[in-house]
Amino acid sequence: MTATPTAERVASRPRLRAAGILIAAVIVAVAVNAAVAAVAIAAGAPSTYGPLTLPAYALFTTLGVAAGWAGWVLVHRRARDPRRTLSLLVPVLTVLSFVPDVLLLVFRFIPGTTTPAVIALMLMHLVVVAVAVPSYALAMRATRETSAPTV
Repeated sequence: MTATPTAERVASRPRLRAAGILIAAVIVAVAVNAAVAAVAIAAGAPSTYGPLTLPAYALFTTLGVAAGWAGWVLVHRRARDPRRTLSLLVPVLTVLSFVPDVLLLVFRFIPGTTTPAVIALMLMHLVVVAVAVPSYALAMRATRETSAPTV
């Protein structure tokens, strides 16, 4: 006699796989953003500049990936043509994400703000998008796959 997993266990596998993909995306994006921060500091940004410290960019990278995934899922559930909608939304939202950085450069409301620091923050936004978007596509595919029961 062979045992088969319950339907609930089988249904959770794609979600666990998607969660693993998203966690990997966060780890990769934080690692690349660490390199961006290091280059910015070497280029003249203060090493004590808050937004370029690991706790700050790790938190905002994680929040960015999570918020992006929520938006990605929402678009896939609601849009008639999710692919077309996302091909418009992703670049527009990426450009809009630069607005706070530009304001930061102009008004320097965070002490220690320098041009290299702000450029690094903008690059970090691009890193998150470059890592997250393919990860979302993979995670979405994983959630749509139906796992065959194992015997």
